[in-house]
Amino acid sequence: MSNQHERVEKNVGWLSIFMIIAISIGGLVEITPLIFQSQTNEPIVGLKPYTALQLEGRDIYIREGCNNCHSQMIRPFRSETERYGHYSLAGEHVWEHPFLWGSKRTGPDLARVGGRYSDEWHHVHLHNPRDVVPQSNMPAFPWLAENTLDGELTAKKMEVFRGFGVPYTDEDIAGAKAAVTGKTEMEALIAYLQSLGTSLSEADKAMRESE
Repeated sequence: MSNQHERVEKNVGWLSIFMIIAISIGGLVEITPLIFQSQTNEPIVGLKPYTALQLEGRDIYIREGCNNCHSQMIRPFRSETERYGHYSLAGEHVWEHPFLWGSKRTGPDLARVGGRYSDEWHHVHLHNPRDVVPQSNMPAFPWLAENTLDGELTAKKMEVFRGFGVPYTDEDIAGAKAAVTGKTEMEALIAYLQSLGTSLSEADKAMRESE
């Protein structure tokens, strides 16, 4: 038996083939059940699609690289939930394309930042983070308050997301341009940040009221 093991271990070709087989089986065992579980494929109760302004803010969030330093995934550990709030649920992210879970936390996790601070706080923080957090190493984004949106592509973005299963209505898409035209990029980004994590709070509130 040991000789047979040695034949595989000393043969790069065979060793590579068996490694691929082992990894493939392990991956299938872990991933396949998730494809059929409702909690990973269905939105949580009360989940709402991003508004036109929030959707534009999300694109700005990605463009400026915010997701490189801020995760949006709270793991189910006490150290995480005490600091950031309820752990993240797959059903909160079924309409996210792409996912912005992230893994690096140069800055704090933002999964539950919605409603935690006022719009004015975010405005000051984005204009110059050290005005509200003196020890912050986050860069400033003053140009966001100067750049305005024209909404030329907003409706198209919503149509693409609807193709992915996001339940945008014809009315949502028809009014998309008017909803964002003239708004600053700062307003859009703040609208997006204020939406993060609020769906779970609304769902929990609805459940409590129904009891």
